[in-house]
Amino acid sequence: MKQNQRILVVDDEQDLLEILKFNLETEGYEVATASSAEEAIEMDIASFDLLLLDVMMGGMSGFAMARKLKENPLTANVPIIFLTARDTENDTVTGFNLGADDYISKPFSLREVMVRVRAVLRRTATPDPEGEPQVLSYQGIVMNLDKKTVNIDGEDVPFTKTEFELLHLLLDERGRVFSRQELIERIWPKDVLVLDRTVDVNITRLRKKIGPFAKCIVTRLGFGYYFDA
Repeated sequence: MKQNQRILVVDDEQDLLEILKFNLETEGYEVATASSAEEAIEMDIASFDLLLLDVMMGGMSGFAMARKLKENPLTANVPIIFLTARDTENDTVTGFNLGADDYISKPFSLREVMVRVRAVLRRTATPDPEGEPQVLSYQGIVMNLDKKTVNIDGEDVPFTKTEFELLHLLLDERGRVFSRQELIERIWPKDVLVLDRTVDVNITRLRKKIGPFAKCIVTRLGFGYYFDA
């Protein structure tokens, strides 16, 4: 992830603006806020890497603002995550038809928002023209996504392809609980029969390889596994 990715949060609830700003800044993002679509539209939207945009606001709605942004070539490619208290199929369809990259219904957990933000920024990131390697890191864990290598506290540790993909998924979407079935579908080839026990064995091996960070891979009994950052 490139440093200092810029996020604009647009919502007419001041308390929510402040909470989202604080938590996003804690994650290392540069955050600006606007309390209305009219205020936001006057800002340099093209300079942001992502918009968190409330749908229902006084004055111009989030949908109307998104429509304006998508009509302007300078802002058409800025990713948008809609925030809404209206969790209906029609609203969701409208949001995605307007080019939304994700849609989060209120009330939401802050952990869910952080996971969704990371996922959208990862999907929409532009390649570095200088060829700088893609790196995913957490404290002493450094994954080089181009070379498929893992460094733990300064030492290179050999990983199998499955172990690498497991760590990549859990670290990239840290905080999200993955069931064993989800992990099987995301990691293993479709034509391979994989048992739940196989997932457990690979998680055990993964924990051993990341050493001091083993406790970060948490078992949520009855649900699955997640990376607790």
